[in-house]
Amino acid sequence: MRINSGNFKGRKLIKNKYEHIRPTADKVRQALFTKLQFFIQGKSVLDLFCGTGALGIEALSHGASSVIFVDKDYRSVNLTKNNLKNLNINAKVVKCDAVKFVEVCQESFDLIILDPPYKSGLYEKVLPLIYEKKLLNDDGLIVCEHSSNDTFKYFPFKVFDEKRYGTKTLTYLEK
Repeated sequence: MRINSGNFKGRKLIKNKYEHIRPTADKVRQALFTKLQFFIQGKSVLDLFCGTGALGIEALSHGASSVIFVDKDYRSVNLTKNNLKNLNINAKVVKCDAVKFVEVCQESFDLIILDPPYKSGLYEKVLPLIYEKKLLNDDGLIVCEHSSNDTFKYFPFKVFDEKRYGTKTLTYLEK
């Protein structure tokens, strides 16, 4: 797996050897950051359920000012830290349950990337908390990656775009 574009274009990420981590496919990452290319520059990002860290690293490659990576699994956290180290990127990586992180987080973000385990019910838990805790800036965006077969409620946010890529879908939310 490689970084698709931006400052780290072509740089390799560490091969994911864990079955529980489902990295975002290259074409989906490329589509996501092509859509966000004029938005991402200088923005603060939260990569919740970060897995390999590929989405947050891609955001940094495209000029995001900062990314906080969050995952509860130590293997994901270590993989993300090693990917950041190999690219000589200094970023905050937090080993924590996503719901607990959102409950205690005191920061707000311009972009929140959500890619929880499919069919976990975590969107319904995390989205209302993000809204309640005011983690998304007024002009901010949330991007949800999910199985194209999954359905869930986005309340209190509204969908402003949705694109399907085979079995995966990217849903873009705003306040």
